[in-house]
Amino acid sequence: MILKPRTMGRHFRESFKSLHRNGLMTFAAISAVTVTLVLVGFFMITMLNVNKLASDVEDNVKINANVDLSANKTDKQQIEKDLQNLNGVANVTYSSKENELKKMVKAYGDSFELFEQSNPLHDVYVVEAKTPSDVDQVAKAAENVKNVDSVSYNAKTVGKVFDVVKWVRYIGVFLIAALLLTAMFLISNTIKIAIYSRRTEVEIQKLVGATNGFIRWPFLLEGAWIGFLGAIIPIGLTWAVYYQVYKFVMPSLASTYYSLLPVGQMVGIVTITALAIGIIIGMVGSILSIRKFLKI
Repeated sequence: MILKPRTMGRHFRESFKSLHRNGLMTFAAISAVTVTLVLVGFFMITMLNVNKLASDVEDNVKINANVDLSANKTDKQQIEKDLQNLNGVANVTYSSKENELKKMVKAYGDSFELFEQSNPLHDVYVVEAKTPSDVDQVAKAAENVKNVDSVSYNAKTVGKVFDVVKWVRYIGVFLIAALLLTAMFLISNTIKIAIYSRRTEVEIQKLVGATNGFIRWPFLLEGAWIGFLGAIIPIGLTWAVYYQVYKFVMPSLASTYYSLLPVGQMVGIVTITALAIGIIIGMVGSILSIRKFLKI
């Protein structure tokens, strides 16, 4: 059913009047939506960046092929060729045992300096797989390369990261669902009060032949306005907080493979989501509250 501009204008005016007429409950409903969407926004920031971290970890799993201590220069050159020829390999980089020791000293402190005179570490070929799904296959194939003593990669670490991601998702979805239901309940009560205060008008409209759609529209718009107004503060607050977090955290991640989602991308996602959720829960709350009164 297509509404005429004049009719739609009337519905908009009625929705604004109702918001003003029930000011206290309107404020309570908008506040509930605001608090809900602030928390939803922060959960979204957390979940999206945890997913980004998991993706970065998965994309940057390195396989260390430790060279046999007895291997000579010719053997090492052959190892590199054999590793490069394995299916699923994107890149192979050599790291001497001296360089590996420097990494250990940098990561774990001066206690490893005592090995400088008698370095027990292996020369290493660092193998990068083309895709995360190739890692296991490449690691197993690398173990069979001649003069490769052993192969290691942080599979357990990756598994733990994904376990954390899974639980963050579960907890986040549960809390967001609970918050949205609370907001819908408050919006529904606000609309019920608005309808109750105008029940005589609704009864008259029904008696003179007004359709359910005609009666319903102002209340739907009222719910949508509550959701829209409740989304404004969360959008601004989320942007301000995330901008500061991004500015503080990113310099420390500059030398790593990891990063946060860009501010513009995050704000765009949160803005669209907050407005959509706010308007939808507002209208759903209205629908739930008005059904009873339309059965007059």
